[in-house]
Amino acid sequence: MSECGSEELEAEEEEKMEVGDGGETETALREAAALLQELGYTGPLCSEDALLRSCESGAECQLFTALCVWLVSELKSVTFLVENVSPTEGPGDSETFQLEMSGVMSELHCPYTSLTSGNVTSRLMTPTNCLHLIVFLSTELEAARLLKRSSVSTSGSVRHNKDVLDELRLVGKALDLPEISPEVQAMELMRDLENKITELSRTSLMSPPLFKAQLELGQWETLQELHDSMLREYECRMRMLVTRFDVTVQSFHWSERAQVKEKSMNEVYWPLRKSLTAESRITIPHLLAAREDYSRILRTCNATFCQKTRTAIQKVLMSGSVPDRGGRPNEIEAPMPMWEKRREGGGGGQQRWGKRNKRKKK
Repeated sequence: MSECGSEELEAEEEEKMEVGDGGETETALREAAALLQELGYTGPLCSEDALLRSCESGAECQLFTALCVWLVSELKSVTFLVENVSPTEGPGDSETFQLEMSGVMSELHCPYTSLTSGNVTSRLMTPTNCLHLIVFLSTELEAARLLKRSSVSTSGSVRHNKDVLDELRLVGKALDLPEISPEVQAMELMRDLENKITELSRTSLMSPPLFKAQLELGQWETLQELHDSMLREYECRMRMLVTRFDVTVQSFHWSERAQVKEKSMNEVYWPLRKSLTAESRITIPHLLAAREDYSRILRTCNATFCQKTRTAIQKVLMSGSVPDRGGRPNEIEAPMPMWEKRREGGGGGQQRWGKRNKRKKK
């Protein structure tokens, strides 16, 4: 290929990349501006033009860093966020700001790889990355505020709210906390839960999210359609399995011995049967919350896996004459048809029917 041809191809590729980046930037800009309006932001970056200009300067723009500081401070007021970012006084503080923001992104498990990988001091120097940062912080703040509104009141004891007490007992049991007394003050109980969760979060190593893609609106709609299709498939298969289970259990009741113990069998069977539902409870948020350690694929023929799943019943051998259960259609030959002579008078009926038909036709 000539040098002119290679230069033209390079120019076309660069143009395509610029067009793609521009479309992504415009989408992120509209989303960020809408989210800031929903959150009640009234600062100098309310308009899309001002927001885009600040993002073009990135971490060197004080207006952009001030917006990020506001979002992080709002998050800290409604969550247990530990990391913090400080306001900047000029372009010289851009590297410090990006280092502090990197800690916030790590604690919040940000799914944008452009904000969590690469050189820390150059992540927030492009408008697309800056807009993605605002979108991520805004969505986190919006979700945190919704959860805050639905949380329980921290004043008084939890005795008079049985549902809240049951939920808190489950949380305490999961965190290995002692039994919760109904007389305990809600403020004290929430403080104990916060301390325990903070302690566990520091010692535990959470794997990164399994789903890291950045989808547009049309792709989210396609993902929802795929999810609905899989739910219908799951429901169809589950109904078939449940029906087979019901038929198998019903066949056990046919014997005389089972009829005597029908009541005790139903006491064991029906609690298990009620727990089998055809509807799936998996939603899109479950996909977003899945981590990489959930994607382990274990092969049942693997020797290491079989050592953990092997049971004593697998070593039992059947002795004596075992009946042949078949199941080998390739060894069974179909019987050849036997040809016989026609019986005498066999066609009389046909002739009579023919005469009747002729009479009807007349």
